[in-house]
This record gives sequence, C-alpha cells and structure tokens, in this order.
Amino acid sequence: MKIIPILLKEMSEEAVTTRKMLAQIPADKYDWKPHPKSMSIRALASHIVDLPNWVGLALNTAELDFAAGDFKEEQIDNNALLLEKLEQSLAGAKNSLENATEDDLLPDWTLRNGEQIYLVCTKLEMIRTAFCQIVHHRAQLGVFLRLLDIPIPGSYGPSADEMALYDLPQENVA
Repeated sequence: MKIIPILLKEMSEEAVTTRKMLAQIPADKYDWKPHPKSMSIRALASHIVDLPNWVGLALNTAELDFAAGDFKEEQIDNNALLLEKLEQSLAGAKNSLENATEDDLLPDWTLRNGEQIYLVCTKLEMIRTAFCQIVHHRAQLGVFLRLLDIPIPGSYGPSADEMALYDLPQENVA
C-alpha cells in the first residue's frame, strides 16, 4: 500500500471543509477572541492556511528551529486573501507530495526552539501532525464562530445550522 496517494486524498478532502469554514469569517471579527489566552480569529485563520506548507517543510528539511527566526506566518485579515493563500499552500503541499517517494517519508524530522526539542518524529508523522493540526484549529474556528452566533458548515456531516435550514431533527449534530 502506498502512503502518498492516501495523504493526497486526505488533504484534498479536508480542504473542502476548511474552505467552507474560512469563508464564514465576518470581515469585522478578525480581531475577536473568546478569551485573553486565545488566538484572535486573524491569527487562527492565518495559521490554518499556513499549515499545509508544513508538508513541504517536513519533506524538504530535517527540522524547524523557531530560535533561528526563519519561521513567520503572514497575518491575513480578509476572506479572499485567506482562501487564496490556502490554495497556494495546498498546491505547494500537493507538489511536495507528488515529487516525494515513499522512502522520503521515513527520515526523522525535529521541531525545536534552540536547545529545547519539542518533537522528533518521522517526516510522515510530521505530515500527519500538520493534517491533524488543520482539523484541530478548524474546529477551534468553528467554536469561535458558534460563540459569535455565526452559522457554521458541517465537517463530516451536516451542522446544526444546516439541519435547521432543512427543518431536520437536531439530535446528534455538531
């Protein structure tokens, strides 16, 4: 069984939901955050659209060292640019995966801040971690939007908002 086609399929499928969620952000709510320790919607959405870039980062480097100062995420504050940047990062991730071999997934990759090592895992594990982070932060965005009383799209089935549109039973929905 080949892993790269599975990763490409998963990335493509999750991108559909990510696009729908990002499109729901109101223009006047980019600075909003539910708690002082939370990211703003701007920071959260910008992080979500950057995460597919970690596929190429994992495949083409041996590590990311935050102390080196090379890592910086662009802060984006409009939906059109968010979706454009998402498409760019997805295209880069797809290109990196399509040009990789199955053996390229096996070497170790390190996430650090100077001498402090956060994570050592295979490149495959780092790619899967990036995918999981997209889903995790997309869910956070969904909670933020819910708290703002903004209808949210379903992820793996209809949301309560979508169920209400069709006057369907509300049991067991997000």
